[in-house]
Amino acid sequence: MNPRSITARLTLFFSTASTIILLAVGALVGTLVERHFEEQDLMELNGKLELVRHALANVHTPSDLAAVPQNLSDALIGHPDLSVAVLGPDRRVLFTSPDASFSTYLLEQATHGESSGSKKLVMWKQEGEAYRGIFADAATEIAGQPPAIVALAINIEHHRAFMDSFRNDLWLAIASGIILTVVMGWVAARRGLTPVHEMTNVAKGISASHLGERLAPDAVPTELVELAKAFNEMLARLEDSFRRLSGFSSDLAHEIRTPISNLMTQTQVAVSRERSVDEYREVLYSNLEEFERLARMIADMLFLAKADNGLIIPNREAVNLATEVREVFGFYEAIAEEQNVSLILAGEGYVQGDKLMLRRAFSNLLSNAIRHTLRHAMVKVIIAQEAKSGKVRLTFENPGENIPAEHLPKLFDRFYRVDSSRQKASDGAGLGLAITKSIIEAHKGTIRVFSVDGLTRFEIVFPAVVPS
Repeated sequence: MNPRSITARLTLFFSTASTIILLAVGALVGTLVERHFEEQDLMELNGKLELVRHALANVHTPSDLAAVPQNLSDALIGHPDLSVAVLGPDRRVLFTSPDASFSTYLLEQATHGESSGSKKLVMWKQEGEAYRGIFADAATEIAGQPPAIVALAINIEHHRAFMDSFRNDLWLAIASGIILTVVMGWVAARRGLTPVHEMTNVAKGISASHLGERLAPDAVPTELVELAKAFNEMLARLEDSFRRLSGFSSDLAHEIRTPISNLMTQTQVAVSRERSVDEYREVLYSNLEEFERLARMIADMLFLAKADNGLIIPNREAVNLATEVREVFGFYEAIAEEQNVSLILAGEGYVQGDKLMLRRAFSNLLSNAIRHTLRHAMVKVIIAQEAKSGKVRLTFENPGENIPAEHLPKLFDRFYRVDSSRQKASDGAGLGLAITKSIIEAHKGTIRVFSVDGLTRFEIVFPAVVPS
């Protein structure tokens, strides 16, 4: 496994955590079992201590001490692993159980330890075997005599054998558990990352002709839902961009083909036979018009390409919209008079932007309005400063034939025409409204179009500024 892979990291983290937990549980279990045996041994030793104390409590005279060994031998019969030693008031050995040599260590602790004795477990090894024991005082009824000392010990070698076997089995089980958690962690990580592998497979299958693939957000884990949605949104944007690019390339080829075809046809006709100087001049003038059309189209495409990449940064200055609209009116006044169209301006407002770029946008809108306005009608430009919202609204209105609703959202697309059959060569390449929208958006504005009841209205909203 690649140590940098997510699978390896998840497996490592999961295995490390599981190993620490298993080791801690194993140590805890071993400690608890050992403590259980200690408590069990202490309980047994305390029970025998009480039995010895009861026997010594019946000693009233020194002569009664002689009967204590027999009484204790009878009481302790059947406990081969238990060793008992009693030191009388004179600290001489009063009683020891058979084969009690292993109590020597405990007797030494009892005679040299605290005078009152101790019930705390003492553990030691003697002759290769392990023991636990306690010692304590046991009072007699002999007046004026100190209490006897009782030492009890139990052989725990069988406990140790059990604990050794238990620990071996326990650590073997823990080691097997660690190995199993590593394997299961790797399997779980691989299965958990299956949606990621599916995303990878989808990404591998993406090409310009296969952008319709999508991930099902409801089929991936909760943690990957947002990633799946973002991935689908990215694919949708790519698909839309490729679709637009494909359509744009097709439209561009179509638009360029017409003037080039005209140029080739006119040139072929001109060179097919000898002509006069005036005839050649007429052909050159006609070709010049086509070249100018191509130049305008190329310039417009370069402008839109810059706009798509955020490269058109307008100069920032306070612009009086009314003044700029009047300048555009002056340029189109002759054309409007020729078509008996009146130009009306109302209102005033200021925005932050570039005068030349805004004039170009207004020129496109006004040219479009004049071209589609009925004769003897009016084109109105209304500017409204909205102090409450901090916006300025600019509206171009013209009466004329309604634009079908299905065409309105596409008017700002490149090369889009509502009715291409009615389009004249002098009307341009169909890039004017696309350029207008790019300019408006570069000034942080928005533009919309409405066409109802014989009135078409382009509505622009800019952030307003207060002139200095």
